Amino acid sequence: MMEFKIINRWSGRTQFTAEIDAEETESESIKIGLAVKWAHEAGADLSNAYLTGADLSGINLSDANFTDADLSEANLSGAILSGADLAGANLSWVNFTGSELDGANLTGADLYGANLTGADLYGANLTKVNLWGANLTGADLTGADLTGAYLVGANLTGACLCRANFTGTIS
Repeated sequence: MMEFKIINRWSGRTQFTAEIDAEETESESIKIGLAVKWAHEAGADLSNAYLTGADLSGINLSDANFTDADLSEANLSGAILSGADLAGANLSWVNFTGSELDGANLTGADLYGANLTGADLYGANLTKVNLWGANLTGADLTGADLTGAYLVGANLTGACLCRANFTGTIS
């Protein structure tokens, strides 16, 4: 067991310390992932956290608070983020392949270049989200709110857009 500190992306201060089962030689992305899993299970607030490059693949993070967090280049493939709050988060170049984001709040999030292939975004709030260059191939956007979203260069091949709201969307 070792202590691993999650840092606040704005202040640089320790936001919380997790006890994780990892070796010192383990990759930073694995350590961050284990710390996030521990924090979520403990009910910790993950808003504003610096989590760049975290390996969170397959982890259940339902209802987690990642408001304004930096998750750029993280691996969230197969993760369960149902009802999670990702408003204002930096999600650029994140791998969301096969993730469950149903009912998630992504208002104002930056998903530049993100891979959302096969992701479930049923009923997600994508108001004013940046999806420039994002891959949404086969994603389920049924009932999603894309009001004011920026979709230039986004790949929507085979995406389910039933009942999605595109008011003011830039494409």
